[in-house]
Amino acid sequence: MTIKPIRNDDELQAAFLSLEALFQAQPNTPEADEMEVLVTLIEAYENRHYAITPPDPVAAIKFRMEQQNLNPRDLEAYIGSSGRVSEVLNRKRPLSLRMIKRLHDGLSIPYESLLADG
Repeated sequence: MTIKPIRNDDELQAAFLSLEALFQAQPNTPEADEMEVLVTLIEAYENRHYAITPPDPVAAIKFRMEQQNLNPRDLEAYIGSSGRVSEVLNRKRPLSLRMIKRLHDGLSIPYESLLADG
């Protein structure tokens, strides 16, 4: 096994092909060790070049609303009056720290999403 960093997408594809050949490796074998190293290298390359950023706060709120079949009125407990909810959902008002905490605690929306640049 030769260990070297993945520097471009061609090398990434080659690493995937190598990984595919090793995918059924038995635990505690040299092949399993090579598979583990390849996974680590692939993850490092993908995190550096294809990072997935959290959605903007309004997108995260709307996604949770869709998941839980909520309407804007249901958000009043977390955001405030219907006018304030409308302003937030239409991106005319930013979330306050109090709103963020309530949305996180009440609807389990991750802080990373609520604090992302929208």
